[in-house]
Order: sequence, then structure tokens, then C-alpha cells
Amino acid sequence: MQPLWIRMSRPVMRRLTAGARAAAACILSVVAIVAADGASAQNGSEACQPNRVALRGPWGQTQFIVEIADTIEERAEGLMHRPHMARGAGMLFVYEAPQRASFWMKNTLIPLDMLFVDVTGTVRHIHHRAIPGDLTPIPGGDNVFAVLEINGGLAERFGISVGTELRHEVFSKSGAIWPC
Repeated sequence: MQPLWIRMSRPVMRRLTAGARAAAACILSVVAIVAADGASAQNGSEACQPNRVALRGPWGQTQFIVEIADTIEERAEGLMHRPHMARGAGMLFVYEAPQRASFWMKNTLIPLDMLFVDVTGTVRHIHHRAIPGDLTPIPGGDNVFAVLEINGGLAERFGISVGTELRHEVFSKSGAIWPC
């Protein structure tokens, strides 16, 4: 049996021109694909991807396309000298082992939210809207394994809070709370 949205759309489709029918069919196909992807994401069945980090909490779920900074040099450079960053983008700083972490905004041109994450993928501290160019240290606490930097204000906008869970392959090596 065909899905309800296809059966319900037939009378409407008959009244459209051939071009409009093709466009409507294309749109309905995209809606079905998006719905299937959304169901897959809700079930947690999608595979982890090295360039994406997923976040979930009582506020819902979201994901960011990320660059990974997992060497000393990459972590030192971070997001310096970049005039902008796409809304759905970020940088995931990954350490070899949990440690005390502190950041600053030297040569950083955009405001950032910094999510300090433990080895299980749980957000333990958030610094909201770090000020571009500010040299004041931003402490993240002890036992920081990763830091996710996203555009300033997004953590608040999405409702991301302490306790939010991250899903990425870097956490799956050591008891991830939300494994791949």
C-alpha cells in the first residue's frame, strides 16, 4: 500500500500541468527522504561521520559540520584569522588524554561559544560568546577531552546546556555516553 501522503496527493496532482506535476513529485520525494533521514537520526541508526558531530539533550538534537584539530599545531591555530564561519559549522579540538584546558581569543575574529567536553562526550562547561581578540584566559575546567567551538550565541539559541551529549567517533574509543 502507498503512503497516505501519496494517496491524498493524487486528486491535487491531476489538476496540475505536467511541469507542475513533475515539480510537485520531486518535492514530495524530497519530503519523504528528509522524513526517512529524520526517523533514522531519531533512532540513532545513522553512522558517525568524521566531519560531523551530533548533539542531543532535553532541548532536542542538532549537528555541526566540523573541522578536527587534534594536533598541537592545529589546536594552536584553531579558528584564528577567519572572518566568518557558516552557521552549521564548528571546530572540534581533541586532546590525546583528558586535561585542564584553557582558551583565549587572540587573532580570532568571530565570537564563539566553547563547549568543554569530557571523554564520554558529555558537555561539562560552556563559555558563551567569547569576545573576538580578547586575551583573557577562558578556563574550561579539568578532565577536558574535547572542545567544540561554534558561532557565538548558538548554544543559547539551541538550548545546549551542561549535560548535553556529543556523538563523534573520537568519544567511541573510551566509553562514549552516545556511541557510534
